[in-house]
Amino acid sequence: MHRLFAALLALAAGLSQAQTLRWAAQGDLQTMDPHSQNELMTNSLNNQVYEYLVRRMKDQSIGPSLATEWTQVNPLLWRVKLRAGVKFHDGSPFSAEDVIFSMQRLRDGNSPFRVYANAIGSPKAIDPLTVEFTLTRPNPIFGEHLINLMIMNKRWCEQHKITRPLNFKEGEDNYANLHANGTGPFMLVSRQPGVKTTYKRNPSWWDKFEGNVQEFTFTPISNDATRTAALITGEIDFVLDPPSRDIDRLRRTAGLKVVDGPENRLVFLGLDQTRDTLLYGNAPGGKNPFKDVRVRRALYQAIDIEAIKTKLMAGYSVPTGALTPSALGSYNDPALETRLPYDLAAARKLMAEAGYADGFEVTMDCPNNRYINDEKLCIAVASMWAQLKVKVRVNAMSRVLFFPKVEKFDTSLYLAGWGGGTVDAEVMLTPVLRNRGEQGVGVGNYSGIINDKGDALAAASSVETDPAKRQALVKAALQAYREQVNLIPLHRQVIPWAMKAGVSVPHSPANWLSVDWVTVTAK
Repeated sequence: MHRLFAALLALAAGLSQAQTLRWAAQGDLQTMDPHSQNELMTNSLNNQVYEYLVRRMKDQSIGPSLATEWTQVNPLLWRVKLRAGVKFHDGSPFSAEDVIFSMQRLRDGNSPFRVYANAIGSPKAIDPLTVEFTLTRPNPIFGEHLINLMIMNKRWCEQHKITRPLNFKEGEDNYANLHANGTGPFMLVSRQPGVKTTYKRNPSWWDKFEGNVQEFTFTPISNDATRTAALITGEIDFVLDPPSRDIDRLRRTAGLKVVDGPENRLVFLGLDQTRDTLLYGNAPGGKNPFKDVRVRRALYQAIDIEAIKTKLMAGYSVPTGALTPSALGSYNDPALETRLPYDLAAARKLMAEAGYADGFEVTMDCPNNRYINDEKLCIAVASMWAQLKVKVRVNAMSRVLFFPKVEKFDTSLYLAGWGGGTVDAEVMLTPVLRNRGEQGVGVGNYSGIINDKGDALAAASSVETDPAKRQALVKAALQAYREQVNLIPLHRQVIPWAMKAGVSVPHSPANWLSVDWVTVTAK
């Protein structure tokens, strides 16, 4: 009897351990406010708590979530049916008023999601579980825009005086920064920025859990070696971003496994093309060299992207000349995917023609815990540009400092990435490439790109519902930005996830871990 009791205790302990996921990555989420920062880690962790009206499925298609139906009544009207019986974590019922409130909050000037919220039109409650969206112009990817907009509880926000998103770039703090109240599969237990964030399963979630995780802890571990060691020694169960140099070692380590796949994300260099002088740098005549397309083209052609792929990225990158997170966004068109050739002689000639044969000095702002080898990537580019006599000072910082800096356009040169689940070119065209404008257009245009030809074509593509005509407009817009080298594309990342052998999780091109799909066994 004693042995049986001991065995049962051991089994119970194993099950308890198996239902806890300890998850780590190099950087932390930036805020619990789901409307104030559009950044992958922040969005993916907030999505464990907050939900969209629609959801990205395992095959990357769009499926129902808080909405069960979304129907286009006419070109300028969409009707959305909401799910009945859903409750927020504090027990408040979910209804149309929460959707309308959330869309208004998302349109606020503090929200980087306002470009998507504005694109779906003005919401109106028809009844407690029906919302109609009236558009001022057609939206050919209405569903893709819905998947960027998380729903908050109106009553809770009013109670805690957080009816506006916090102004993250100005360092504002409010109740939503450290607290949460969503409808999602997990509930926030505690938040310690930079240390750990703990969640527990929502016992009242409306959907069915596919996995067995009862609770999970997210821990940011910035040091690559420490992150790898924590996985090997069993301190953590899953690493979202294992260092590329450690992948082969992790594959060979007993009790561990690695799954990988391409990510829908373009990593690129942005250059200030607005100011007449460099904000952070020194150039002959006090000019801003980046306003000259010959300089931008020269810098592009001085990057040995194959060396970066093989020596720095260890093969975990797909070099591209495209300006979309996925090749599907550029319709797999070789004319849009092909890079300008690596050609130092041509680059030096262009620099001389532009009046910068002796180069110039500039600071490159670079995150050091957001993309694979991000700081090392900046250093590698800086060394390559030294061959053009361009002296680059790499200013590396954590993502929590980097994003507010570039969002204030407080930069002359920077490394960034853009992407997620959506493969459509619209996700890059309107927020990143278009001229800065109203209603969030150009909200991610940190370079101050002004390309009137590309802007007009992109704007037209955003409202064109005929697929063939829209494809032609998208291609023409992307080509217009390529011709002016408004951004310097580098590569699309290949994302490896490393984990214990007993962790089962479907890999996502969005680099997005849905914990309700995760199963952990005591292997």
